[in-house]
Amino acid sequence: MKATIRSIVILGLAALVLAGQGAGQRARTASNDEETVTKIIHDSFAWALTKDRALFESTFAQDDDFFTFYPDSKGTVAGWAQFQKYLDKWMDPRNKAISYDIRDLRLVMAKSGNVAWFSAFVDDAGEWDGKPWGSKDVRWTGVLEKRMGRWVIVQQHMSVAADRVLEPKQK
Repeated sequence: MKATIRSIVILGLAALVLAGQGAGQRARTASNDEETVTKIIHDSFAWALTKDRALFESTFAQDDDFFTFYPDSKGTVAGWAQFQKYLDKWMDPRNKAISYDIRDLRLVMAKSGNVAWFSAFVDDAGEWDGKPWGSKDVRWTGVLEKRMGRWVIVQQHMSVAADRVLEPKQK
């Protein structure tokens, strides 16, 4: 009888140790995923500084599920094929990305472990044929999904606050 009780106690302790190891592994995986997702969010702008097309393509879902709303009324993109058309303009040698800044990034990792969503403010600056272009304080939200072990952006929305749009321009 004592041997049976001792066996049960040992098995119970072993189960607790193994459960703790599993929880630690899940926490490490979640931490790694959060770092990876944060890097992908930054890479979705960083690629432009060096025109790294492979980096650009690695950050986004390359299928019909991909969707983007840009701040202007012409900037609705549905599907990878349509989104890729923007790439030719961005890759044009007359276009030079100079800087970007992603601020106040808020990231939530779903408990399921395969979805994440974020919000941030973005500044983006460059030149087209020597003339400056850019945007400031763009609100950016998006969703990433882990597909076949890789995180990709599947949806994003960029907008400018209405009160910022309606402010009179300073002369």
